Parts: sequence; C-alpha cells; structure tokens
Amino acid sequence: MNDGPHILIVDDHREIRELVGRALTREGFRVTAVGDGKAMQRALADAHIDLILLDLMLPGEDGLSLCRRVRADSDVPIVMLTAKGEEVDRVIGLEMGADDYLPKPFGSRELIARIRAVLRRSHRPPAPSDPPPATPRYRFDRWLLNTDSRALQRDDGVTVPLSTGEYELLLALVERPQRVLSRDQLIEAAWGRGIAITERAVDTHIFNLRKKIESVPSQPKFIVGVRGLGYRFEDEN
Repeated sequence: MNDGPHILIVDDHREIRELVGRALTREGFRVTAVGDGKAMQRALADAHIDLILLDLMLPGEDGLSLCRRVRADSDVPIVMLTAKGEEVDRVIGLEMGADDYLPKPFGSRELIARIRAVLRRSHRPPAPSDPPPATPRYRFDRWLLNTDSRALQRDDGVTVPLSTGEYELLLALVERPQRVLSRDQLIEAAWGRGIAITERAVDTHIFNLRKKIESVPSQPKFIVGVRGLGYRFEDEN
C-alpha cells in the first residue's frame, strides 16, 4: 500500500488532474483529485492531506479565496497553479497564504521538485526509530514559538495558525534577535538559495505576521522595519 504523502489536486481541467495525478503516483505520492472548491472541502474533511495543489482559476469560488479559507484554520502546505505568470498574481497568492507558486505550463520534474521542497519545509513527524530531536522554544512577550510542533502559542493557550512561509520567516527572525536582516538575507535564512521568493513576498509575510502577533500592527514592537535595510526582531525578554 502506498504510504507516501497525500496530495490533493484541485483543478477544473480533467486532463490536467489525470496527467499530474499519474506523475505524482509514479513518484510514490498518494493522490486525490477534484474539480472545484466544494469537492476540495469534502476531501479535506474526509482525509489527512499533506499538500494541496490549487489552481487559481476555478468555477465558483476561485483559488485565491479557497486558499485564504484554508489558511484561516489550517497550516497544510499550498502550492498555487495558474496560467498567469505575472509577479502580481504570485504576490497575491503568497499574500493569501500559499507556500509556493507554479505558473502553467510546467514540467512534471519541476512540479515534483517544488512539492518535495515545500514538504521538506513543512512539519513532518520523526519516524519512531529516530532519536528525539532537540526542540528549541522561543519566548517573546505573550508568545511561544515551539519548533517541535511548529506552533505559535499565546500565553492564554490560543494557537495561532501560521503558513509554512510565515513560520519559516518568523523562525529566521527570532533566531537572530536585535540583528538587522536584509530581505535577501531573510529569503536565504527562511527558504534557502534558489527558491523563487521575491522581496515583495517577504514584505507580505511580514505584514501578515504583524497582524497575528502585534497588538498594533501599524506600530510593531517585535518585527521592526529599518528603512532602506530590512527588518529587525526586538526580543523584549
């Protein structure tokens, strides 16, 4: 029985669903393929999904709206698929909470490489035979960032969902308190070299993080912008 990561394909073109599904199955992935947002919601309710391949242009509720809906209460990785390749579409998708963005047409090798890269950055529990990993935790003000569960928790017990990109960026910041980091440095620290993340996407993730952790997002006290240079994390502990 195939026990590989479970990928949910959401695309209204049957041919694309079948082609992508076959390519992923050959690589050891489990695949569920649906054609619209309603079917996507049913699939998410019925099974554990490790990653969603989500087309931007769908009948009914579009991919951006569905991405935002999923991200409101889940950190399941999302890779947006779209025929549009302009930077503005990529930024909007990332702003809604997508973890990566792949314009059509694309090759199966590139798609599979992107999926594996996103899955590596997302939470994967260790195998039972693995030794217990070190689990550093970062506390600031009312917040605890737990690197074992990849959870951001408030001191009243509330867990705030973070996308994979938001988590990686926040971790890069809290690991380097009081240090001014350029956008390029943040991209390398959070995603690594060779990842197609724009500086504008960094600003979008920062904006979303501030809405989640700052009492007054327009007057941040944790993630502080340094004009012309980048961002600095202020650790008040």
